[in-house]
Amino acid sequence: MKILIFGATGMVGQGVLRECLLASDVTQVLAVGRSATGVQHPKLRELLKKDLYDYRDNESQLQGFDACFFCLGVSSAGMIETEYHHMTYDLTIAAAKTLARLNPQMSFAYVSGAGTDSSERGRVMWARVKGKLENALMQLPFKAAYMFRPGVIQPLHGARSKTTAYRVIYTLLKPVLSTLRLLWPDMITTTEAIGLAMLALVRDNAPSAVLETRDIQRASQLA
Repeated sequence: MKILIFGATGMVGQGVLRECLLASDVTQVLAVGRSATGVQHPKLRELLKKDLYDYRDNESQLQGFDACFFCLGVSSAGMIETEYHHMTYDLTIAAAKTLARLNPQMSFAYVSGAGTDSSERGRVMWARVKGKLENALMQLPFKAAYMFRPGVIQPLHGARSKTTAYRVIYTLLKPVLSTLRLLWPDMITTTEAIGLAMLALVRDNAPSAVLETRDIQRASQLA
C-alpha cells in the first residue's frame, strides 16, 4: 500500500507514521505538512508546503495512493468560529477534494474527536465545525471515508504533543494512563491503536464509517 499522512509531526500523526513504516504491506509513505518529521526511513518521503489550502502545483506528487490518514488539526481554544472553521474545515476539505479527484479508489481516514456534533446545530462550536466537516468528507467520492472520534489519547513510543499544555498534562498523567486505559477502554486509546486501526480499515472495509474509541480499539486488534 501507498499511504499519505497529513500532520505526521503532531502527536497522533507521529504514532500513525510509526505504524505505517512498521507495516510490511506498506511500501511507501508520503508525509505532507509545513515542517519536516525528522524521521529517516527508506519508505518515507516528505512534501513540505507552507500553503496547505492549494495543491495545484503538487497534483502529480499526490496521485497513486491507496489511503490518506489525515491527522492534522488545531485546538479551538481562544478561536472564534470563523477562524476555527477556516483552519479546520476549509483546510481539510481543500486537501480531501483534491485527493478524491486524483485517487477515486482511495480510503480516507480523518481524526476528529469524541463529542463531534453530526447535526451541526449544537452549542459547542468545535463540535459543530467538526460535524460539518465529517458530513462533507463522507459525501466525497472516495472508496471509503472513516471518521475517527478518539477521546483521551495516550501517546506511546515517543510520540509527543506539539502543544506545551498538553505535554505537561501527559507528563503528569503518564504514571496512571495505562491503568486508566484498562479501567475505561471505551474512553482512552493510544497513538499506536489509532495507527493500527487505520491500517486495518484500509485492508478490510469497516462496517461503520464513524469510529468511537471502543471501535478504534477493536479495529486495532485486527491489524
